[in-house]
Amino acid sequence: MAWFTKDYEKFFKELSSNNNREWFTDNKKRYEQHVKKPFYDFVGDLILRMQKYDKDCRIEPKDAVFRIYRDIRFSKDKTPYKTQMSAIISSGGRKNMTKAGMYVEVGHKHLRLYGGLYSPDKDQLNSVRQEILYNLEEFNRVTKDKKFVKYFDKLRGEQNKRLPKEYAEIQEEQPLIANKQFYYYTELDPELLRSESLIDELYQAYEASLKVQAFLYVPVADK
Repeated sequence: MAWFTKDYEKFFKELSSNNNREWFTDNKKRYEQHVKKPFYDFVGDLILRMQKYDKDCRIEPKDAVFRIYRDIRFSKDKTPYKTQMSAIISSGGRKNMTKAGMYVEVGHKHLRLYGGLYSPDKDQLNSVRQEILYNLEEFNRVTKDKKFVKYFDKLRGEQNKRLPKEYAEIQEEQPLIANKQFYYYTELDPELLRSESLIDELYQAYEASLKVQAFLYVPVADK
């Protein structure tokens, strides 16, 4: 069973050129039928599959899916709607982003899978840096794993210009210890959007990230 149709892609293609409340109001029934419902069904199946990896992932699609409405209060971009649907598939859902899992983003031009720690707090960040410091060989091994590199290339994130001395000493050897974030993502073929193998392909990529995910989340589990 394929989850999405051409109507999903067509809606977002048109929204990209008509990103205003009047157009959205006129096309809200299309959104409900061809975008929201199939995306919720898709997320429901993603959650069921995630239970193979995390038995505590018992959330509902409503706990995972982000609203299509953009928060424009502090943004220079005042367009009111996102041009993709997105969700966090984890035991914490979108309200607790400290739980291991995946973030998926599905538009009309892109299909993305993200993972890692995007916004760790001070204690969590320090714990991850300590883990890198004391287990540098293991960190290098999992981040250079062939499957991880094939899908995600590398860990990403903004970096601190200055570090405590204990971390600065290995910064030249492993620059990633300066990261304030530790996330990764991959772009999958948008043609998969209308394929029955979509979830299989997503989880194939997800499995390639599991070693890196485990390294990052073990030290923050109780933080």
